[in-house]
Amino acid sequence: MDAAEQPTLRALLSRRDLGLGLVSAETDLPLGAVDRPLRWVHSSDLADPTPFLAEDLALLTTGTQFDAGIDVELYVGRLSDRGVLGLGFGTDVHRAGIPDELVVECARRGIPLFEVPYRTPFIAVARAHSEAIAAQAYARRSWALDTQRALALAALRPHGLDATVAELGRRLGVWVGMYDASGALQLSHPRASVSTDRLTALGERATEILTRGLEAGQSLTIDEQTFMLFTVGRGGHLRGVIALAVDALDSEARTVVTSVIAMAGLAFEQSDQLARSRRRLNSQLLSSLLDDDPSLARRVLGSMPAAPVVVAVAADAPSGPLTDWWERRRSEHGTASFLAESPDGVVLCLSMADEALLDEIATRFGIRIGASGSESYDAFSRAHAQALAALRQQSDAGVFHFADAAGSSILSALATDEARLVAESRLAPLRDHDARSGGDLEGSLRAWLEHDAKAEPAAAALGMHRHTLRSRIAQAGALLGSDLSSFPARAELWTLLQTARD
Repeated sequence: MDAAEQPTLRALLSRRDLGLGLVSAETDLPLGAVDRPLRWVHSSDLADPTPFLAEDLALLTTGTQFDAGIDVELYVGRLSDRGVLGLGFGTDVHRAGIPDELVVECARRGIPLFEVPYRTPFIAVARAHSEAIAAQAYARRSWALDTQRALALAALRPHGLDATVAELGRRLGVWVGMYDASGALQLSHPRASVSTDRLTALGERATEILTRGLEAGQSLTIDEQTFMLFTVGRGGHLRGVIALAVDALDSEARTVVTSVIAMAGLAFEQSDQLARSRRRLNSQLLSSLLDDDPSLARRVLGSMPAAPVVVAVAADAPSGPLTDWWERRRSEHGTASFLAESPDGVVLCLSMADEALLDEIATRFGIRIGASGSESYDAFSRAHAQALAALRQQSDAGVFHFADAAGSSILSALATDEARLVAESRLAPLRDHDARSGGDLEGSLRAWLEHDAKAEPAAAALGMHRHTLRSRIAQAGALLGSDLSSFPARAELWTLLQTARD
């Protein structure tokens, strides 16, 4: 609730039927001293009423305590420390006029001092204030009902969620923004009322809230501007964050915000249902593309990324946030793309001109992506296989291209766990002999093959005579049951040595 709309001391003083009069000079009081909201009006002639007072109230007194010699400075100081917002003095009840020292001390402490005439009972002042509170509460409830009706009508318009957020901002008179599941600003009203830096900081905080799965409303201050943040969606499936540029909300405003959160959650659930249907459709279209036939996808989707294309497979990708980000990119920048879920991961197809987006996705979501080379739709299955091969070579977050994998070595592509087991089994007799004798026939074989099976340079590298090396090669061949004089046997041995674990 806006403080300017609440019952205040100024509102009491303006009641002609009460006849109250401000004694303090308003220019001597702190700015807005008579405009602060009053929680209640209480009366007491105790020498120290503060143990029985709440903050933000006006105190009424007839001054009998001063007849007993109460120190005025101490009395007013206690009221100031307790948070009393005004002191009303009932004149002509026990004494005529208001003590001068009380006027001076209230001015020094910044407490508005006002006169309550003899004809006005204290109960009338308290009742007038309680009636103002009740009237204001009724007005706020009426505002809340009217606002909820306006929000319901906004939700029925085209782009209902956008219209609802805009209506909420107008009704509250503050900036309202909605961040989606990826932490990106999706809706904003009024659009230019919050700086870009603050929007970025809010997005980072929204991303953190969504990542950690926090559901409670939070307050955040950025560059001296305070925002309140509320999550949208059910526990374990948060879909966004609504941010308000406001310090606090009263119960009626919070109820209105809660209704918008519910509407947004319903809109997201409906959107989820459509997204699930779209994902199932795209998965079926992916099967057609893997048959190297793009005709069905073109008929259903209307258009596909221009060839040549890159096919990528993203592992451990958060499909919801990734899909939201990809769809927003497509709608805002016109990026033609195709995305489908598969058992191997999220499959993406995009034009070669947009290939750099893969790096942005990998960085933003911290995921591994394998990417194919440039291919036509007639070779989609080959591009998909290339992407999977590249993905298997990638252990850290980032994009790994098939060209990098193909350029390294064919042996690295063949170095599967099964191949390693076979290689270790075939080399076991040689390694057992080295272990028993303390020799290094395996090292001799490696050096010999690395020197193109030439004895002299290999022996020189090992620091031994060439006849000794030839003897070791013959012994190793016998242990392995292989004729190392033929090229196929040497090629197989080299593959075994490269594949087996050291």
